[in-house]
Amino acid sequence: MARDYDVIVVGSGGAGHCAAIEANAAGARVLVLEAAERIGGTTITAGGVFYAAGTSVQRAAGVEDSADRLYEHYMTFNQWRLDPSLVRRYCDDSGPTVEWLIGLGVEYRPEDLYRAGIELGTRRGHLAHGYGHQYLTTLHNHAAGRGVEFVCNTRVSRLLAEAGRVTGLEASGETLHAAAVVLACGGLGANREMLQQYYPDAARYDDWHHYIGAPSNQGDAITLGIGIGAAVARSTLNRGVLLRAPHFNNTENEGFMPPWLVLVNREGRRFIDETANYAVMDDVINAQTGAHCFGIIDHAIFLDADGTSGYHDPFNPGARCPNWERRMLETQLERGRVARAETIAGLAEAIGVHPGALVNNIERYNRFVAGGSDEQFFKPMKGTVPIATPPFHATELRSATMVNSSVGLQIDTDARVHDEADAPIPGLYAAGEAAGGVVGKYLGGGNSIGMGAIF
Repeated sequence: MARDYDVIVVGSGGAGHCAAIEANAAGARVLVLEAAERIGGTTITAGGVFYAAGTSVQRAAGVEDSADRLYEHYMTFNQWRLDPSLVRRYCDDSGPTVEWLIGLGVEYRPEDLYRAGIELGTRRGHLAHGYGHQYLTTLHNHAAGRGVEFVCNTRVSRLLAEAGRVTGLEASGETLHAAAVVLACGGLGANREMLQQYYPDAARYDDWHHYIGAPSNQGDAITLGIGIGAAVARSTLNRGVLLRAPHFNNTENEGFMPPWLVLVNREGRRFIDETANYAVMDDVINAQTGAHCFGIIDHAIFLDADGTSGYHDPFNPGARCPNWERRMLETQLERGRVARAETIAGLAEAIGVHPGALVNNIERYNRFVAGGSDEQFFKPMKGTVPIATPPFHATELRSATMVNSSVGLQIDTDARVHDEADAPIPGLYAAGEAAGGVVGKYLGGGNSIGMGAIF
């Protein structure tokens, strides 16, 4: 059979670009197909962080780390519910892949290295200079400069297979043949029907639900793979990243909460350090009664939320958190989505929590602020203020803003897609959100971009 290309990559995000670059470097003629109007996928709008260990960037920053330490953390954090061989491949290749990206022109500065997740003081978040846009642009310029072909507005309808081997695909009514197909077409976040089946925790919030990824992420990899007998990874079903947010404006995406916000559950009790990383916050909120919580502020914060106490995203200098600015709060107060009362007990009645518990919890929190130490949840006290000036305000929050999913096709350590008999399907590969089994419980910023680049 004549081949139109050696390798066809489906999807032009970070994973697709990395696959195309490496295939091209090996001498392959490569075509990248993108369903959207322009290249980039979700990667181009992401923060551009790579979660890695044992890199030159860490060494330059004086950080001691290794693939072994990352592996132990990765598996422990996921309670050993992931395939150790896949996690080991991620950890072993994370450092070398960062160096490979640096060689392509991606810039990681030692001063931008930060704690991207829940780890004991180890800075593993490699923030690309220029964020995701510059990261993806650098990859694209390299790939296009090497002769990789890109075609947008082209959605793949089915994979072609002969004698169990993938031989190409059909897209926009055209048949294309190739020795290998790489599915790097993102996840299923924009497909509500597939979310209900594979990620029900993200689909249960009805009009609260908001997906911040690319609209083209319709679960194509799963649909295409299942069409030829591929297996969906069971270990990462119903896994992904959900951000907590009030029911204000589904276009405002905030990974981090202001330090002056106090969170209480349905019982009127604080239940977590309010500045905890989003890698764990969604599970903690979902474990509360009713799978939601309330954010509490006083009138001093309400009036000054966009002034001197205004909160900025800690990893995007200058970027505000618009859900907590005065104009938004006033608008949502008028719409009834922010409750107001002259006393804490009255506020408790307004939102339906135990008045005595809320009063006691706020009084205790105020003592912590005055003393400079949170003796209950050990929240860093920088930027905190007492909840003391009436009237008091509260709004409901749910973990309903979806960042990405961990659901995808089952792969092995060489990114080969497996079938239901757990055998590799010749000629078919997957990476990024299209591949499952690697990213389970999200480690922190860069776990997704790291997985896409490595595999």
